[in-house]
Amino acid sequence: MIVIDHSLSIPEREIRFTFTTSGGPGGQNVNKVCTKATLLFDVDGSPSLDDGRKRLLRSRLPGRINQQGVMRVSSQRFRTREANRRAAVARFSELLRGAFEKRAPRKRTAAPGRSAERRISDKKRRGRLKLDRTRPKAGDE
Repeated sequence: MIVIDHSLSIPEREIRFTFTTSGGPGGQNVNKVCTKATLLFDVDGSPSLDDGRKRLLRSRLPGRINQQGVMRVSSQRFRTREANRRAAVARFSELLRGAFEKRAPRKRTAAPGRSAERRISDKKRRGRLKLDRTRPKAGDE
């Protein structure tokens, strides 16, 4: 079981792994041994997640979930397949934990009046500077 939080655990039978050659460390082995681990989790087909959590995952992690509803997390940091597998599982649980945590609503605030005044005065000063750089016209002198 992969424990996400106190109310959610995902059985390991719901995730799959694929292994490919890695671009990370490994010396000569990097071209021969498949050490890059990619974790695949079927979000849409998971019985562990209710519909609300599935929607939340899709909205908060859109770049990690493909059109078929499969979430991908990969790791190629380590030289061994098992270490990369553990790193992918750790990253997976971290991503889910972050996606499911409650977020405080944003409080709308107004910019201080002084900052608006400063912005306008900076714009005027910049405009005068640019105006001073132009050549005077023949009749303006």
